[in-house]
Amino acid sequence: MPVRFDVTVPANTPCGATVAVIGNDPALGDGKPPGLALTRDVDGHFRGSVMLPVRKVLRYNFVLTNPDAQEPIASHNYIVEDRRDIARQWTVRQWSVAADESQTPISFVVEVPANTPPDAEIWLSGNQPELGNWNGAGVKLTKGSTGNRYGGCVPFATGTNLEFKVTRGSWDSVEKDSQGREIDNHLHTVSAPAKVEVQVGSWRDLGPVNPQPDTLTGNIKYHDVDGSAVGLKNRKLIVWLPPGYDTQVNTRYSVLYMHDGQNLMNAKTAAFGVEWGVDETAQRLTEAGQMESIIIVGVYNTEDRIPEYTQVPTAQYGGGKAEDYGRLLVEIVKPFIDDTYRTKSEAQDTGVAGSSLGGLVSMYFGITRPGTFTRLGVVSPSVWWADRDIVTRVNDLPGKLPLRIWLDIGTNEEGTAAESQETVNDTRVLRDALLAKGWVLDADLKYLEAEGARHNEAAWAARTEQILKFLYPPAP
Repeated sequence: MPVRFDVTVPANTPCGATVAVIGNDPALGDGKPPGLALTRDVDGHFRGSVMLPVRKVLRYNFVLTNPDAQEPIASHNYIVEDRRDIARQWTVRQWSVAADESQTPISFVVEVPANTPPDAEIWLSGNQPELGNWNGAGVKLTKGSTGNRYGGCVPFATGTNLEFKVTRGSWDSVEKDSQGREIDNHLHTVSAPAKVEVQVGSWRDLGPVNPQPDTLTGNIKYHDVDGSAVGLKNRKLIVWLPPGYDTQVNTRYSVLYMHDGQNLMNAKTAAFGVEWGVDETAQRLTEAGQMESIIIVGVYNTEDRIPEYTQVPTAQYGGGKAEDYGRLLVEIVKPFIDDTYRTKSEAQDTGVAGSSLGGLVSMYFGITRPGTFTRLGVVSPSVWWADRDIVTRVNDLPGKLPLRIWLDIGTNEEGTAAESQETVNDTRVLRDALLAKGWVLDADLKYLEAEGARHNEAAWAARTEQILKFLYPPAP
């Protein structure tokens, strides 16, 4: 006779735990582990079934993976009856082993729209290593036994601030609201074991079509770039031209190249639905005479963002293709822009800027290609990469280079206060290395710690005006 077990467990049950039924029947291990292993369902219950003899008198317990972690009560007793659909339900109040207080289990439950393909993979991607550091596919969820629900359990340190979105494996299939509009990141602060539930309204690639217009300001052009000559993927460029470009035909312009181009000027294409507002800010500052009139070129990233934006590989994340990406910029993108637009092509007129790993690679290009880029926007840089490799490279410079550098960091960029402080400390170490080489604060090096700022586009948008005004001040 089939007997089903349905067990509700304490909220602090570890994410990787296996719950088993151990009892006085061969199908239950004859009183010894492993017994009948139950499977965690999306709703957090552990379920499983087994064939048992009719009128068998069962004595059993529920245990965790560790056989000593038995539910601290006497054995359950049950007589297997000769009828169908037998279900044994139980709620475990407490395990006999203490939970690991350093790891707080967070259960995620995601309900997807009806047009989700039945064979779809559902992922979480977010701001912590456990969530893939925004790689588009950090944690794969398991489909529930009923409905369009997927779930998974991930342990985090208490105090971690989570930001995440749901995808079907990449940012091309990220979630939207029910009208196809961008949504804010989901937020959760880890303080205790919890269930975090998300309702996906729609998918970027399945519609409905986003009814919002492009959020572009000014004279915008798009171009396609073939990266095969340097072994990289193709991508787009978004080019912002300053006011008066089409009428002041004898004027040439300095150029700022920026990474993560899809996130700079258009919320419709931004990976997280929030743009930097580079176009609006540059338009306003230029018209007010508060910055030099320049051309801004946004270079789209690809799924190879981490390799392309890192100068050396690491065991955990790989990477190390910044030289190839640098060749793409110097040998393909820059010559195309110089041929297509009226640019000032010399190094003293050319800058490169980006955030996070984009800030890291901007610093790297400055110290390795000062003959091409001399104005650097090093925004929330990932100084930690490869044991502060970028600091070592600055320390190894034979002397000061002719670079004008903006360097900043938010004070609340990471998941916990301790991690945020470590990030600030890393950036201070980079600042001090530059000062030791001869850069001068508020002259050719501007350093900012943005109080309370997080590691996201909204925070970088708030600093864009300061960045542009420092890197490209108006002519005296």
